[in-house]
Amino acid sequence: MTVPLRTLRLELVPMTFAMVEAVILGKKAEAEALARARMPERWPNPQLVERAFAMSLDAIRANGASRLWGARVMIAGCGPGDERRVVGSVVFRGEPDEDGIAEMAYGVDEASQGQGFATEAVAASLAWALGQPAVTAVQAATFAWHRPSLRVLEKVGMTRVGLREHDTMGEMLLYERRRVNVT
Repeated sequence: MTVPLRTLRLELVPMTFAMVEAVILGKKAEAEALARARMPERWPNPQLVERAFAMSLDAIRANGASRLWGARVMIAGCGPGDERRVVGSVVFRGEPDEDGIAEMAYGVDEASQGQGFATEAVAASLAWALGQPAVTAVQAATFAWHRPSLRVLEKVGMTRVGLREHDTMGEMLLYERRRVNVT
């Protein structure tokens, strides 16, 4: 079972099938109730759904534990008296593959960008994933022109290992961080 993670400013709450269903179906009030946090004004929206959930609701329903492995919602405002608000998410493309590689993606709401939330959340999720027995490496892909994303990946200790083609948008840079085996 995926557990919540806490960072200095964030609570990273595991995504549930009910939460994903509410987002995909555009049921904002239900999604907010499940997350116990206010959603950004523009969320959920079709662009978010397309980027975060590359599979159908039926596919997630059929194997939610595998499909939602490690996926978390970034919630800020977790201090006493603060308003809890969703600022983004970190998702994995399902469980690690047969080589132990888990692929990570993340996003931060426009209004919350530039505040270090992505770096904080990615670092915590990366550490969690690399601590899982089945994981030997975590990868993430981004576009060469996406400077903020490149900075996040570099700050969390990922290094460029290759290229990947996106179906419609062209070449992406592939970054990776491998588990350090302590003997």
